[in-house]
Amino acid sequence: MDLPIEHLRTLAAVIDEGSLEGAARALHVSPSAVSQRVRSMEERVGTVLLLRTRPVTTTAAGATLLRAARQVSRVIDDAATELDESSTRGSLVKLVINADSLATWFVPALARAAAATGARFEVLRADETVSTEKLRSGEVMAALTSTAEAVPGCVSELIGVDRYYAVASPGFIAAHLPNGLTKAALERAPMVEFDRHDMFQQRFLSNLGHVEIAPPRHYVPSSAEFATAVELGMGWGMLPRLQCAPQLATGALVELAPDEPLDLPLYWQRWNLRSPVLDELSAIIADEAKQALNFAKPEYS
Repeated sequence: MDLPIEHLRTLAAVIDEGSLEGAARALHVSPSAVSQRVRSMEERVGTVLLLRTRPVTTTAAGATLLRAARQVSRVIDDAATELDESSTRGSLVKLVINADSLATWFVPALARAAAATGARFEVLRADETVSTEKLRSGEVMAALTSTAEAVPGCVSELIGVDRYYAVASPGFIAAHLPNGLTKAALERAPMVEFDRHDMFQQRFLSNLGHVEIAPPRHYVPSSAEFATAVELGMGWGMLPRLQCAPQLATGALVELAPDEPLDLPLYWQRWNLRSPVLDELSAIIADEAKQALNFAKPEYS
């Protein structure tokens, strides 16, 4: 199957821009030229590649070609950098990262990688349990995920373990859990969840033997604001060590069950592709994670 590079670039541009018209603007060609390139690819492959939704999405076959388009682009950028680094540094690398890592240790790692590689980064935020779907679709080149099994065409490396603690404010505990973590109290005490995919709080309850209870809950889909909501007494919640250690040290937050933390293994999955940018980015991420994800118990009195 012979697909011209400009056709593959067009496919990627359609997905990046969300429409054929947006791709035309980004590529400085007419919308009819974009449509013709897509139609030509579909004729060569023998199947539909794009679903004309808003935004445009790929079919399964389209996702396969999108991954190929991203990889070809990465190889070309790497080759151009070797030939003339001064004129080609700044290629775009798309990643998907979970919110808690973004709010704590990942951005400093990304800043270090940007300085070291000269690449530009586009970060998508997604729960660590579903981020591999964006790798599978070809939307991103690398992902921080809780999934150990490598996506086809990718490699997976365990880079650390993020430890979470069930915490609440002293006022919340006095009002809702004065006699400890009894089943009756936990059924009534509000908890804070990131969104409807967040299962951490329910996992904590299950570990305590309370599988069947369903407490009232708030949904706060932002890592920093989630921590603030817990600290302000809206409910109890699971916070990573890097977010709650200072508040535990000052007494602004209190652990509900010091012997029941939850560990979240984090895997760095990336395309199985020789690329100086991806190689250096991956090495920096692994180094920063090693330093940040030390899950020693927080020190507080």
